[in-house]
Amino acid sequence: MNHDSYPDSYIRGILNTVKTIAMVGISQKDNRPSYFAFKYLLERGYHMIPVNPGHAGQEILGQKVYAKLSDIPEPIDMVDIFRASQFALPVVQEALTLKPKPAVIWMQLTVRDDEAAKLAEDAGLKVVMNRCPKIEYGRLSSEISWIGVNSRTLSSRRARSLGKGVQRMRIGPGAPSKDSKD
Repeated sequence: MNHDSYPDSYIRGILNTVKTIAMVGISQKDNRPSYFAFKYLLERGYHMIPVNPGHAGQEILGQKVYAKLSDIPEPIDMVDIFRASQFALPVVQEALTLKPKPAVIWMQLTVRDDEAAKLAEDAGLKVVMNRCPKIEYGRLSSEISWIGVNSRTLSSRRARSLGKGVQRMRIGPGAPSKDSKD
């Protein structure tokens, strides 16, 4: 896989299939990017699990914080790495010991480790590097265009609603139809 560029279909496929995301490196500080991304994805219906050894046993946005991936008592679909690049390989190595293994390793903006990516891909996992799932979700659902950002996605179709309120859009199937009560 070329990790310099991803087709929209690849990103959309991941965001449409994962349900449970473990975010490694989340901060409790509400002004940090990891907190914003965690909150955004949680509000979009993903089951978010915070992983940060410094806050283990506490809660972030009502979700119990775990010290490490192997402490999480349920299957994980995706591991979102919000740590510097030099810490990506140990996170991937731990993720590969999980039973069952997650389907996706996602490394946040500025996080790239080709060795970690190869290890994950060789084990059958999908990998995304140097991207933010919050930004990609917003871009692909057309939410991001509401604030004037060029999403690089051209469509005459209006994004489907995720629920009540402003900017609650959904990507892919399963979204309420235009005629539904939501």
